[in-house]
Amino acid sequence: MIILGLVFVFQFGISCSCLAINRSKQTDVINASWWVMSNKTRDELERSFDCCGLFNLTTLYQQDYAFCTAICKSRSPTCQMCGEKFLKHSDEALKILGGVGLFFSFTEILGVWLAMRFRNQKDPRANPSAFL
Repeated sequence: MIILGLVFVFQFGISCSCLAINRSKQTDVINASWWVMSNKTRDELERSFDCCGLFNLTTLYQQDYAFCTAICKSRSPTCQMCGEKFLKHSDEALKILGGVGLFFSFTEILGVWLAMRFRNQKDPRANPSAFL
């Protein structure tokens, strides 16, 4: 019962933080992780999402766009920025994860309540003269 209560607190906090994170914080996280990852990983992301560069906020965007190998670059002169696609996907994923986490956290609190309610209930088939 105590462990389930601790899991509830942890899962409830994570679910609320998933639902509460705003777009600027998502942008900060995506921007920080983009410059940490290797060039190979960036190229794979650009090819799989069919986009070039992260955000058009810095002069590094032109360098990133010049080395882009996405298919959209050969079809048209401008490609959609990867940051916008990442934000769209992360926003959807955070809402789904937060909602599912909240649902299961409230079912866990129901489990804690049921455990507290029925933990000292005696077995009706037990011998009434027995101590326990």
